[in-house]
Amino acid sequence: MSHYPFGARLDDVAVRYRASWRMTQQGTVTRETGGIALEGATCVFPAGAITGLLGRNGAGKTSMLGLLAGFRRPTAGTVHVGPEGYEQDPWENPAIVSGVQLVRESGDVMNEEKVGATLKQYAAQRPEWDADYAARLLDLFEVDPRKSPAALSRGKRSALGATIGLASRAPLTIFDEVYLGMDAPTRYAFYDELLKDYAEHPRTIILSSHLVEESERLFEHVVVVDRGRVLLAEPADDMRARGTSLTGSAAAVDRLAAGHRVLHRQELGPTVMVTIEGSLTEREEAEAADSGVQAGAVPLQDLFVHLTRTTTQKETER
Repeated sequence: MSHYPFGARLDDVAVRYRASWRMTQQGTVTRETGGIALEGATCVFPAGAITGLLGRNGAGKTSMLGLLAGFRRPTAGTVHVGPEGYEQDPWENPAIVSGVQLVRESGDVMNEEKVGATLKQYAAQRPEWDADYAARLLDLFEVDPRKSPAALSRGKRSALGATIGLASRAPLTIFDEVYLGMDAPTRYAFYDELLKDYAEHPRTIILSSHLVEESERLFEHVVVVDRGRVLLAEPADDMRARGTSLTGSAAAVDRLAAGHRVLHRQELGPTVMVTIEGSLTEREEAEAADSGVQAGAVPLQDLFVHLTRTTTQKETER
C-alpha cells in the first residue's frame, strides 16, 4: 500500500478544545478556556500533487495536519487518508500512519542523542526511507550528524526536519512550517531539493507555509484555511485566476470594477489600484485599454492576504 501516493480528505470536520486546568510555574492552578480550531472543514488533498496549505497564525492549519497524521481524532466529521480508492481513517491505523511523515517545526527528534540516532529511528519506521539520500541532505544543509539536535542552531534543526521529511519518501509527506529558522539560501536549497526528489519519487506533499511569495512556485493545489474554516481548496492556477489588478484613474477604475467584488483598494494620489475577484471579460479588457487602465495578474500571496483579511481590517479600509 505504501508504494502509492496517499490522498487525503476531510468531510465536515470539527476540532474543539475543552476548558482545562493548568499548573503555573508559581505553583498555582489556572483555568484555560477551550476553543475551536476547525469547524465544518471540508477539503481534498489530491494524491500525487504538491499542495500549499495557507492560513494566518491560529487559522487551524496545524490541527488539520495533526488529523491527517493520525495524531488526534476530530471532534466531529471524518478524515480519510491513503491511496486513491483505499482511503481509511488514520487514527490508530498502522498501515496508514506508517506511510505519513509529518515534520513539525518543533522537531520530533531525540534531542540528547546524536543526529544519527534520530535518523536510525525514522529508518525503522518508514518503509521507503533512503539512508544515502539522508546523508547527502545533511551534507547539503551542513548539519553535523555527530552533534545532538539540542546542540544545533534553530536553522540547523529546521534543516534536520527537512532532511527527515525528504528522506522518508513517505507516500504522504507533510512539512508544517519546516522552513522556520532557515536562512534564505537554505530555504531555496530545500525548495529545489523538494521539487527534484518529488519528480524522481512521486508522492503527495503538503507544505504549510507563511512565505507564500517564495514557495508558491511549488504549489499545484492550494487549500486556504481562515479562522477554522476552509475558505477554498482548488488547483493553484484556479486560485491565481481569482484576482485581477486594475491601475489607473479613479473614475476609469471604478467604472471597470463595478459589478465585481473588490478585494482591495489603494489610492496613490490621482491613481487608484484595485484588486477585483475574477477576471475581466473581453469587452472590459477592451474598455480598460481604451481608458488607460492597466490590468494585470495578482500574485498568490496578495490574493491570500486579501481573502483572509479580518473584519476589522476590511472596515478600516472602507
